[in-house]
Amino acid sequence: MLSAALAFSSLLIGARAQLAGDLTAEKHPALQVSKCTASGCTTSAQSVVIDANWRWLHNKVGYSNCYTGNTWNETVCPDGKTCAANCALDGADYSKTYGITTSGNSLKLNFVTKGDNTNVGSRTYLMAAGSETKYEMFKLLNKEFTFDVDVSKLPCGLNGALYFSEMAEDGGMSKFSTNKAGAKYGTGYCDAQCPRDMKFINGEANSEGWNPQSNDKNAGSGKYGACCNEMDIWEANSIASAYTPHPCTGAGLTRCTGSDCGIDDRYASLCDADGCDYNSYRMGDTTFLGPGMTVDTNKVMTVVTQFITTDGSDNGNLKEIKRFYVQGGKTIENSQSKIAGVTGNSLTDDFCAIQKTAFGDKNQFAARGGMKVMGDALKNGMVLVMSIWDDHTANMLWLDAPYPPTKDASEPGVSRGTCSPDSGDPAKVEAEHGDSSVVYSNIKWGPLGSTFKAN
Repeated sequence: MLSAALAFSSLLIGARAQLAGDLTAEKHPALQVSKCTASGCTTSAQSVVIDANWRWLHNKVGYSNCYTGNTWNETVCPDGKTCAANCALDGADYSKTYGITTSGNSLKLNFVTKGDNTNVGSRTYLMAAGSETKYEMFKLLNKEFTFDVDVSKLPCGLNGALYFSEMAEDGGMSKFSTNKAGAKYGTGYCDAQCPRDMKFINGEANSEGWNPQSNDKNAGSGKYGACCNEMDIWEANSIASAYTPHPCTGAGLTRCTGSDCGIDDRYASLCDADGCDYNSYRMGDTTFLGPGMTVDTNKVMTVVTQFITTDGSDNGNLKEIKRFYVQGGKTIENSQSKIAGVTGNSLTDDFCAIQKTAFGDKNQFAARGGMKVMGDALKNGMVLVMSIWDDHTANMLWLDAPYPPTKDASEPGVSRGTCSPDSGDPAKVEAEHGDSSVVYSNIKWGPLGSTFKAN
Protein backbone atom coordinates (compact mmCIF):
# COMPACT_ATOMS: atom_id res chain seq x y z
CA MET A 1 0.00 0.00 0.00
CA LEU A 2 1.32 3.45 -0.90
CA SER A 3 0.45 4.86 2.48
CA ALA A 4 -0.02 3.02 5.75
CA ALA A 5 -1.47 6.05 7.51
CA LEU A 6 -4.83 5.14 9.03
CA ALA A 7 -6.61 7.55 11.33
CA PHE A 8 -8.65 7.04 14.46
CA SER A 9 -10.27 10.19 15.79
CA SER A 10 -10.40 9.68 19.53
CA LEU A 11 -8.77 10.86 22.71
CA LEU A 12 -8.80 7.35 24.07
CA ILE A 13 -7.96 5.10 21.16
CA GLY A 14 -5.19 5.22 18.59
CA ALA A 15 -1.99 3.41 19.60
CA ARG A 16 -0.23 0.09 19.60
CA ALA A 17 0.17 -1.48 23.00
CA GLN A 18 2.13 -4.47 24.26
CA LEU A 19 0.44 -5.27 27.57
CA ALA A 20 -3.12 -6.60 27.59
CA GLY A 21 -5.75 -4.75 29.61
CA ASP A 22 -8.74 -6.26 31.37
CA LEU A 23 -11.46 -3.61 31.33
CA THR A 24 -13.14 -4.89 28.16
CA ALA A 25 -13.12 -8.56 27.17
CA GLU A 26 -11.69 -9.14 23.71
CA LYS A 27 -14.14 -11.11 21.57
CA HIS A 28 -13.18 -11.63 17.94
CA PRO A 29 -16.07 -11.40 15.45
CA ALA A 30 -16.72 -14.80 13.84
CA LEU A 31 -16.09 -15.21 10.12
CA GLN A 32 -16.57 -18.32 8.00
CA VAL A 33 -13.99 -19.01 5.29
CA SER A 34 -13.44 -21.97 2.95
CA LYS A 35 -10.37 -24.14 2.51
CA CYS A 36 -10.33 -26.00 -0.79
CA THR A 37 -8.78 -29.10 -2.31
CA ALA A 38 -9.07 -30.64 -5.74
CA SER A 39 -12.16 -32.49 -4.53
CA GLY A 40 -14.00 -29.49 -3.10
CA CYS A 41 -14.16 -26.82 -0.40
CA THR A 42 -14.96 -27.11 3.29
CA THR A 43 -16.13 -24.32 5.60
CA SER A 44 -13.86 -23.25 8.44
CA ALA A 45 -15.15 -21.30 11.46
CA GLN A 46 -12.64 -18.54 12.10
CA SER A 47 -12.62 -14.89 13.21
CA VAL A 48 -11.08 -11.47 12.68
CA VAL A 49 -9.17 -9.15 15.00
CA ILE A 50 -8.71 -5.39 14.75
CA ASP A 51 -5.20 -3.97 14.59
CA ALA A 52 -3.79 -2.78 17.91
CA ASN A 53 -3.47 0.74 16.50
CA TRP A 54 -7.19 1.36 17.03
CA ARG A 55 -7.39 0.27 20.66
CA TRP A 56 -7.44 2.24 23.86
CA LEU A 57 -3.85 2.44 25.13
CA HIS A 58 -3.78 3.21 28.84
CA ASN A 59 -1.55 3.16 31.87
CA LYS A 60 -1.85 -0.24 33.54
CA VAL A 61 -2.28 1.59 36.85
CA GLY A 62 -4.93 4.30 36.97
CA TYR A 63 -6.01 3.97 33.34
CA SER A 64 -4.77 7.34 32.12
CA ASN A 65 -4.04 7.58 28.41
CA CYS A 66 -0.58 6.63 27.21
CA TYR A 67 -1.22 8.35 23.86
CA THR A 68 -3.67 11.20 23.28
CA GLY A 69 -4.43 12.76 19.90
CA ASN A 70 -1.05 12.42 18.20
CA THR A 71 1.28 12.79 21.17
CA TRP A 72 2.69 10.46 23.82
CA ASN A 73 2.23 10.79 27.58
CA GLU A 74 5.85 11.44 28.52
CA THR A 75 5.22 10.64 32.19
CA VAL A 76 4.40 6.98 31.54
CA CYS A 77 6.32 6.82 28.24
CA PRO A 78 9.71 8.49 28.80
CA ASP A 79 11.27 5.87 26.51
CA GLY A 80 10.18 2.89 24.42
CA LYS A 81 10.92 0.12 26.88
CA THR A 82 9.37 1.88 29.87
CA CYS A 83 6.28 2.66 27.81
CA ALA A 84 5.85 -1.01 26.91
CA ALA A 85 6.05 -1.92 30.60
CA ASN A 86 3.57 0.77 31.66
CA CYS A 87 0.92 0.66 28.94
CA ALA A 88 -1.81 -1.83 28.06
CA LEU A 89 -4.40 -2.08 25.33
CA ASP A 90 -7.92 -3.24 25.94
CA GLY A 91 -10.57 -5.28 24.21
CA ALA A 92 -12.67 -3.80 21.43
CA ASP A 93 -16.35 -3.14 20.88
CA TYR A 94 -16.16 -4.00 17.18
CA SER A 95 -19.58 -2.89 16.00
CA LYS A 96 -20.36 0.11 18.18
CA THR A 97 -16.92 1.71 18.24
CA TYR A 98 -15.33 0.63 14.97
CA GLY A 99 -18.20 -0.15 12.60
CA ILE A 100 -16.96 -3.71 12.02
CA THR A 101 -19.60 -6.41 11.64
CA THR A 102 -19.64 -10.00 10.42
CA SER A 103 -22.41 -12.33 9.28
CA GLY A 104 -21.65 -15.86 8.13
CA ASN A 105 -18.88 -15.52 5.53
CA SER A 106 -19.20 -11.73 5.21
CA LEU A 107 -17.15 -8.94 6.80
CA LYS A 108 -18.36 -5.33 6.53
CA LEU A 109 -16.09 -2.40 7.36
CA ASN A 110 -17.71 1.02 7.74
CA PHE A 111 -15.60 4.09 7.02
CA VAL A 112 -16.70 6.59 9.69
CA THR A 113 -18.41 5.39 12.87
CA LYS A 114 -19.73 7.98 15.34
CA GLY A 115 -20.38 7.12 18.96
CA ASP A 116 -18.80 8.47 22.12
CA ASN A 117 -15.86 9.13 19.82
CA THR A 118 -15.47 9.16 16.03
CA ASN A 119 -13.66 6.26 14.40
CA VAL A 120 -12.19 6.55 10.90
CA GLY A 121 -11.28 3.38 8.99
CA SER A 122 -10.04 0.06 10.31
CA ARG A 123 -7.55 -2.72 9.65
CA THR A 124 -8.35 -6.33 10.51
CA TYR A 125 -6.58 -9.70 10.33
CA LEU A 126 -7.89 -13.23 9.89
CA MET A 127 -7.27 -15.47 12.89
CA ALA A 128 -6.40 -19.16 12.62
CA ALA A 129 -9.16 -21.73 13.08
CA GLY A 130 -9.76 -22.52 16.73
CA SER A 131 -7.24 -19.96 17.95
CA GLU A 132 -7.50 -16.60 19.71
CA THR A 133 -3.72 -16.09 19.75
CA LYS A 134 -2.50 -16.89 16.23
CA TYR A 135 -3.12 -15.43 12.80
CA GLU A 136 -4.00 -17.66 9.86
CA MET A 137 -0.78 -18.16 7.88
CA PHE A 138 -1.32 -18.31 4.12
CA LYS A 139 1.17 -20.26 2.00
CA LEU A 140 -0.03 -19.59 -1.51
CA LEU A 141 2.66 -20.75 -3.93
CA ASN A 142 1.03 -22.88 -6.64
CA LYS A 143 -2.32 -21.89 -5.11
CA GLU A 144 -5.14 -19.44 -5.73
CA PHE A 145 -6.98 -17.06 -3.44
CA THR A 146 -10.58 -16.01 -4.12
CA PHE A 147 -13.03 -13.64 -2.47
CA ASP A 148 -16.16 -11.63 -3.21
CA VAL A 149 -16.17 -7.87 -2.73
CA ASP A 150 -18.63 -4.99 -2.86
CA VAL A 151 -16.92 -1.64 -3.57
CA SER A 152 -20.06 0.15 -4.78
CA LYS A 153 -19.99 2.44 -1.73
CA LEU A 154 -16.34 3.47 -2.05
CA PRO A 155 -15.91 6.80 -3.90
CA CYS A 156 -12.72 8.59 -5.01
CA GLY A 157 -10.13 8.89 -2.26
CA LEU A 158 -11.07 5.70 -0.42
CA ASN A 159 -9.42 2.29 -0.51
CA GLY A 160 -10.93 -1.05 0.41
CA ALA A 161 -7.70 -3.04 0.63
CA LEU A 162 -7.29 -6.80 0.97
CA TYR A 163 -3.68 -7.96 1.04
CA PHE A 164 -1.03 -10.13 2.67
CA SER A 165 1.69 -9.01 5.08
CA GLU A 166 4.66 -11.10 6.23
CA MET A 167 3.79 -10.67 9.91
CA ALA A 168 4.64 -13.12 12.68
CA GLU A 169 2.01 -15.77 13.36
CA ASP A 170 1.66 -14.70 17.02
CA GLY A 171 2.09 -10.97 16.38
CA GLY A 172 5.67 -11.06 17.67
CA MET A 173 4.73 -12.24 21.15
CA SER A 174 7.19 -15.15 21.41
CA LYS A 175 10.13 -13.28 19.88
CA PHE A 176 9.81 -10.11 21.98
CA SER A 177 9.31 -10.65 25.70
CA THR A 178 7.86 -7.18 26.23
CA ASN A 179 4.93 -7.98 23.91
CA LYS A 180 2.32 -9.50 26.20
CA ALA A 181 -0.67 -8.83 23.94
CA GLY A 182 0.22 -10.60 20.69
CA ALA A 183 -2.06 -11.54 17.83
CA LYS A 184 -5.10 -11.68 20.12
CA TYR A 185 -4.90 -7.89 20.24
CA GLY A 186 -3.72 -7.34 16.68
CA THR A 187 -0.02 -6.59 17.21
CA GLY A 188 2.94 -6.97 14.85
CA TYR A 189 1.84 -5.12 11.69
CA CYS A 190 4.36 -4.31 8.95
CA ASP A 191 4.28 -3.61 5.23
CA ALA A 192 6.45 -2.51 2.32
CA GLN A 193 5.98 1.19 3.08
CA CYS A 194 8.02 0.59 6.28
CA PRO A 195 5.39 2.59 8.19
CA ARG A 196 6.75 4.84 10.93
CA ASP A 197 3.28 5.65 12.28
CA MET A 198 3.48 2.36 14.17
CA LYS A 199 3.20 3.14 17.89
CA PHE A 200 4.97 -0.08 18.90
CA ILE A 201 7.51 -2.13 16.94
CA ASN A 202 9.15 -5.31 18.23
CA GLY A 203 7.70 -4.89 21.70
CA GLU A 204 8.90 -1.31 22.24
CA ALA A 205 7.14 2.02 21.86
CA ASN A 206 8.14 4.03 18.78
CA SER A 207 8.03 7.23 20.84
CA GLU A 208 11.64 8.31 20.27
CA GLY A 209 11.79 11.19 17.81
CA TRP A 210 8.00 11.16 17.46
CA ASN A 211 6.62 13.91 15.21
CA PRO A 212 2.86 14.58 15.14
CA GLN A 213 1.47 14.64 11.60
CA SER A 214 0.43 18.14 10.55
CA ASN A 215 -2.67 17.07 8.57
CA ASP A 216 -3.84 14.27 10.86
CA LYS A 217 -4.69 15.04 14.47
CA ASN A 218 -4.33 11.38 15.44
CA ALA A 219 -1.16 10.24 13.68
CA GLY A 220 2.55 10.88 13.68
CA SER A 221 5.83 9.16 12.91
CA GLY A 222 8.63 7.88 15.07
CA LYS A 223 12.29 7.10 14.57
CA TYR A 224 11.60 3.53 13.49
CA GLY A 225 9.57 1.85 10.78
CA ALA A 226 8.21 -1.67 10.31
CA CYS A 227 9.27 -3.21 6.98
CA CYS A 228 8.16 -6.51 5.49
CA ASN A 229 7.12 -8.17 2.24
CA GLU A 230 3.62 -7.25 1.12
CA MET A 231 1.36 -8.77 -1.52
CA ASP A 232 -1.51 -6.46 -2.39
CA ILE A 233 -4.29 -8.65 -3.75
CA TRP A 234 -6.83 -5.85 -4.02
CA GLU A 235 -6.60 -2.12 -3.51
CA ALA A 236 -9.74 -0.57 -4.89
CA ASN A 237 -12.72 1.71 -4.83
CA SER A 238 -15.63 1.99 -7.27
CA ILE A 239 -13.41 3.78 -9.81
CA ALA A 240 -10.17 1.79 -9.98
CA SER A 241 -8.30 -1.22 -8.66
CA ALA A 242 -4.75 -2.57 -8.57
CA TYR A 243 -2.93 -5.70 -7.49
CA THR A 244 0.73 -5.30 -6.57
CA PRO A 245 3.61 -7.38 -5.18
CA HIS A 246 6.10 -5.45 -3.01
CA PRO A 247 9.32 -7.43 -2.27
CA CYS A 248 11.73 -6.46 0.52
CA THR A 249 15.26 -7.22 1.61
CA GLY A 250 14.98 -9.71 4.47
CA ALA A 251 12.20 -12.01 5.65
CA GLY A 252 9.55 -11.05 8.17
CA LEU A 253 9.31 -7.79 10.09
CA THR A 254 12.49 -5.70 10.10
CA ARG A 255 12.63 -2.60 12.29
CA CYS A 256 14.23 0.09 10.14
CA THR A 257 15.66 3.52 10.74
CA GLY A 258 16.93 6.31 8.54
CA SER A 259 17.49 5.53 4.87
CA ASP A 260 16.46 1.89 5.36
CA CYS A 261 12.93 3.24 5.97
CA GLY A 262 13.10 5.27 2.77
CA ILE A 263 13.41 8.58 4.64
CA ASP A 264 14.55 11.29 2.21
CA ASP A 265 15.06 8.69 -0.54
CA ARG A 266 12.12 6.39 -1.26
CA TYR A 267 14.33 4.06 -3.28
CA ALA A 268 16.89 3.54 -0.52
CA SER A 269 14.26 1.66 1.50
CA LEU A 270 14.63 -2.01 2.37
CA CYS A 271 11.37 -2.53 0.47
CA ASP A 272 10.00 -1.79 -2.97
CA ALA A 273 7.46 0.79 -1.90
CA ASP A 274 6.13 1.31 -5.44
CA GLY A 275 5.76 -2.38 -6.27
CA CYS A 276 4.84 -3.70 -9.68
CA ASP A 277 1.16 -2.85 -10.04
CA TYR A 278 -1.50 -3.95 -12.49
CA ASN A 279 -4.18 -1.28 -12.69
CA SER A 280 -6.31 -1.82 -15.81
CA TYR A 281 -6.94 1.90 -16.29
CA ARG A 282 -3.24 2.68 -15.94
CA MET A 283 -2.46 -0.11 -18.42
CA GLY A 284 -4.59 1.65 -21.03
CA ASP A 285 -7.97 -0.08 -20.80
CA THR A 286 -10.21 2.70 -19.51
CA THR A 287 -13.49 0.79 -19.89
CA PHE A 288 -12.65 -2.48 -18.12
CA LEU A 289 -13.42 -1.85 -14.42
CA GLY A 290 -15.78 0.75 -13.02
CA PRO A 291 -19.48 1.59 -12.70
CA GLY A 292 -21.37 -0.17 -15.52
CA MET A 293 -18.17 -1.43 -17.18
CA THR A 294 -17.00 -4.95 -18.11
CA VAL A 295 -16.31 -5.57 -14.42
CA ASP A 296 -19.16 -3.56 -12.92
CA THR A 297 -18.26 -2.01 -9.59
CA ASN A 298 -21.93 -1.28 -8.91
CA LYS A 299 -22.31 -5.01 -8.28
CA VAL A 300 -20.61 -7.66 -6.15
CA MET A 301 -17.76 -9.40 -7.97
CA THR A 302 -15.54 -12.41 -7.37
CA VAL A 303 -11.79 -11.76 -7.53
CA VAL A 304 -9.42 -14.67 -8.23
CA THR A 305 -5.63 -14.40 -7.91
CA GLN A 306 -3.33 -17.27 -8.90
CA PHE A 307 0.32 -17.70 -7.93
CA ILE A 308 2.06 -19.73 -10.65
CA THR A 309 5.44 -21.39 -9.97
CA THR A 310 8.31 -22.25 -12.28
CA ASP A 311 7.90 -26.02 -11.92
CA GLY A 312 4.19 -26.29 -11.11
CA SER A 313 4.88 -27.34 -7.51
CA ASP A 314 4.46 -25.74 -4.09
CA ASN A 315 8.26 -25.60 -3.78
CA GLY A 316 8.99 -23.87 -7.07
CA ASN A 317 9.81 -20.21 -7.50
CA LEU A 318 7.05 -17.71 -8.19
CA LYS A 319 7.02 -16.75 -11.88
CA GLU A 320 3.58 -15.24 -12.54
CA ILE A 321 0.61 -13.71 -10.73
CA LYS A 322 -2.64 -14.03 -12.70
CA ARG A 323 -6.01 -12.37 -12.20
CA PHE A 324 -9.57 -13.38 -13.10
CA TYR A 325 -12.97 -11.97 -12.20
CA VAL A 326 -16.33 -13.72 -12.00
CA GLN A 327 -19.52 -11.68 -12.25
CA GLY A 328 -23.03 -12.54 -13.37
CA GLY A 329 -22.01 -16.19 -13.79
CA LYS A 330 -19.30 -15.26 -16.29
CA THR A 331 -15.54 -15.60 -15.91
CA ILE A 332 -13.73 -12.47 -17.07
CA GLU A 333 -10.00 -12.57 -17.81
CA ASN A 334 -7.96 -9.61 -16.66
CA SER A 335 -7.72 -6.79 -19.19
CA GLN A 336 -4.85 -6.84 -21.68
CA SER A 337 -2.30 -4.05 -21.62
CA LYS A 338 -2.89 -1.36 -24.24
CA ILE A 339 0.35 0.47 -23.55
CA ALA A 340 2.67 0.59 -26.57
CA GLY A 341 5.43 -1.98 -26.21
CA VAL A 342 3.87 -3.63 -23.14
CA THR A 343 1.92 -6.83 -23.75
CA GLY A 344 0.13 -9.24 -21.43
CA ASN A 345 -2.43 -9.22 -18.64
CA SER A 346 -0.52 -10.78 -15.73
CA LEU A 347 2.53 -9.92 -13.63
CA THR A 348 5.95 -11.46 -14.35
CA ASP A 349 9.49 -10.16 -13.94
CA ASP A 350 9.65 -9.44 -17.68
CA PHE A 351 6.29 -7.65 -17.72
CA CYS A 352 7.31 -5.52 -14.74
CA ALA A 353 10.61 -4.54 -16.34
CA ILE A 354 8.97 -3.50 -19.60
CA GLN A 355 6.19 -1.65 -17.77
CA LYS A 356 8.68 0.29 -15.64
CA THR A 357 10.57 1.35 -18.78
CA ALA A 358 7.38 2.39 -20.58
CA PHE A 359 6.25 4.49 -17.63
CA GLY A 360 9.68 5.94 -16.86
CA ASP A 361 9.60 4.39 -13.38
CA LYS A 362 12.59 3.05 -11.48
CA ASN A 363 12.57 -0.77 -11.38
CA GLN A 364 12.96 -1.18 -7.64
CA PHE A 365 10.85 -4.32 -7.97
CA ALA A 366 13.79 -6.08 -9.63
CA ALA A 367 16.31 -4.45 -7.29
CA ARG A 368 14.54 -5.97 -4.29
CA GLY A 369 14.38 -9.46 -5.78
CA GLY A 370 11.20 -9.41 -7.86
CA MET A 371 9.03 -12.51 -8.13
CA LYS A 372 11.58 -14.77 -6.43
CA VAL A 373 11.54 -12.79 -3.18
CA MET A 374 7.77 -12.29 -3.29
CA GLY A 375 7.40 -16.04 -3.76
CA ASP A 376 9.69 -16.79 -0.82
CA ALA A 377 7.38 -14.74 1.41
CA LEU A 378 4.33 -16.59 0.07
CA LYS A 379 6.12 -19.85 0.80
CA ASN A 380 7.02 -18.79 4.35
CA GLY A 381 3.46 -17.73 5.15
CA MET A 382 1.70 -14.37 5.26
CA VAL A 383 -1.19 -12.84 7.21
CA LEU A 384 -4.43 -11.74 5.54
CA VAL A 385 -5.23 -8.05 6.05
CA MET A 386 -8.64 -6.49 5.28
CA SER A 387 -9.06 -2.76 5.67
CA ILE A 388 -10.75 0.47 4.68
CA TRP A 389 -8.79 3.74 4.72
CA ASP A 390 -8.21 7.23 3.37
CA ASP A 391 -4.80 8.64 2.51
CA HIS A 392 -3.24 11.54 4.44
CA THR A 393 -0.03 11.24 2.42
CA ALA A 394 -1.11 11.30 -1.25
CA ASN A 395 -4.94 11.55 -1.22
CA MET A 396 -5.14 8.10 -2.90
CA LEU A 397 -4.29 9.71 -6.26
CA TRP A 398 -1.82 6.88 -6.96
CA LEU A 399 -4.83 4.52 -7.16
CA ASP A 400 -7.61 6.42 -8.93
CA ALA A 401 -6.38 9.70 -10.49
CA PRO A 402 -3.44 11.28 -12.37
CA TYR A 403 -0.32 10.77 -10.24
CA PRO A 404 1.89 12.51 -9.59
CA PRO A 405 -0.47 15.44 -10.26
CA THR A 406 2.46 17.53 -11.50
CA LYS A 407 2.80 15.31 -14.59
CA ASP A 408 0.82 15.47 -17.81
CA ALA A 409 -2.16 13.13 -17.37
CA SER A 410 -1.78 11.97 -20.99
CA GLU A 411 1.69 10.52 -20.41
CA PRO A 412 1.83 6.70 -20.19
CA GLY A 413 1.28 5.44 -16.66
CA VAL A 414 0.22 8.75 -15.10
CA SER A 415 -3.58 8.36 -15.10
CA ARG A 416 -4.84 5.54 -12.89
CA GLY A 417 -8.58 6.34 -12.92
CA THR A 418 -11.16 9.02 -13.63
CA CYS A 419 -10.94 10.77 -10.26
CA SER A 420 -9.90 14.41 -10.27
CA PRO A 421 -6.31 15.43 -9.37
CA ASP A 422 -7.77 17.51 -6.54
CA SER A 423 -9.89 14.65 -5.13
CA GLY A 424 -9.19 12.49 -2.09
CA ASP A 425 -8.53 15.12 0.56
CA PRO A 426 -9.15 13.13 3.78
CA ALA A 427 -10.97 15.94 5.60
CA LYS A 428 -13.38 16.30 2.71
CA VAL A 429 -13.79 12.55 2.16
CA GLU A 430 -14.52 11.96 5.84
CA ALA A 431 -17.03 14.82 5.96
CA GLU A 432 -18.86 14.03 2.72
CA HIS A 433 -18.56 10.24 2.48
CA GLY A 434 -18.52 9.04 6.06
CA ASP A 435 -21.24 6.49 5.25
CA SER A 436 -18.94 4.62 2.85
CA SER A 437 -18.20 0.94 3.42
CA VAL A 438 -16.68 -2.18 1.91
CA VAL A 439 -17.86 -5.79 2.21
CA TYR A 440 -15.51 -8.78 1.85
CA SER A 441 -17.12 -12.22 1.70
CA ASN A 442 -16.85 -15.83 0.52
CA ILE A 443 -13.09 -16.09 1.10
CA LYS A 444 -11.58 -19.28 -0.36
CA TRP A 445 -8.11 -20.63 -1.03
CA GLY A 446 -6.61 -23.86 -2.33
CA PRO A 447 -4.91 -25.50 -5.34
CA LEU A 448 -5.16 -23.86 -8.74
CA GLY A 449 -8.65 -24.27 -10.15
CA SER A 450 -10.21 -25.32 -6.85
CA THR A 451 -11.97 -22.14 -5.75
CA PHE A 452 -13.99 -21.19 -8.84
CA LYS A 453 -15.30 -22.72 -12.04
CA ALA A 454 -14.49 -21.01 -15.30
CA ASN A 455 -17.59 -20.23 -17.40
